[in-house]
Amino acid sequence: MKIESVMVTGANRGIGLEFVRQLVQLSEPPSYIFATYRSADSLKELKAIEESSVKTRVILIKMDVTVPEEIDAAKNIVESTVGEKGLNLLINNAGAVKILSFPILTLENLEFHYKVNTEGPILVFQALLPSLEKAAKFYEGGMSVSKAMVLNITSLAGSIGNAGVVFTQDLAVPGYKISKAALNMAMRAIAANIKDKGILVVNMCPGWVKTDMGGRELAQLEPHESIANMLQTLPTLNESHNGTYMDRLGQPIPF
Repeated sequence: MKIESVMVTGANRGIGLEFVRQLVQLSEPPSYIFATYRSADSLKELKAIEESSVKTRVILIKMDVTVPEEIDAAKNIVESTVGEKGLNLLINNAGAVKILSFPILTLENLEFHYKVNTEGPILVFQALLPSLEKAAKFYEGGMSVSKAMVLNITSLAGSIGNAGVVFTQDLAVPGYKISKAALNMAMRAIAANIKDKGILVVNMCPGWVKTDMGGRELAQLEPHESIANMLQTLPTLNESHNGTYMDRLGQPIPF
């Protein structure tokens, strides 16, 4: 898999951090990885990757996905770096969860999840769209991760068809479930809206991963396993997968 440039949101911990770690270790790593973080207090591991990277220039960018001004500033950094080649891969990974079950669910909890998990990825995608369009025109061939792609890290929790049936542990976080279902719909609609631009849009569940957000006691997968699976799946995706919702192995999940 050859990718010239990648942007990973929420790259300072968990899944995002592991994406950066494994991307720089590829046999043909990206020339540029734009790794965003929200707080400078949690940059130790990410900075270590940045400093040790030989073939890849890892560019750290402070960006909160709920702050339009920071998204715009990040966009400017990306565009000035990649130029006319554009951005090949945007990994919309940044997300959050706060446990609060129904019926004590609050408006604040609902708004928090929607702002971070649904609005954030949409705003980031919207800001980086011109650069993704440049990549789609610059590189030949059909839709692919090496050309122009947006990978949205979603969750099985966002499946309406499976809600309360296949996986019930997430019923304690309805705000999170609702926001991920909304993300899935948003990206399916966006994929259909821009299908003629050559940008592949996919929603992918990484599995239940042992991270601060996923929980370390009950979760089933180590971050390195999950990301390795996803990086193996990405090169197999094409036009037929545009707007789809799948697991880390490429198997479809019902919306």
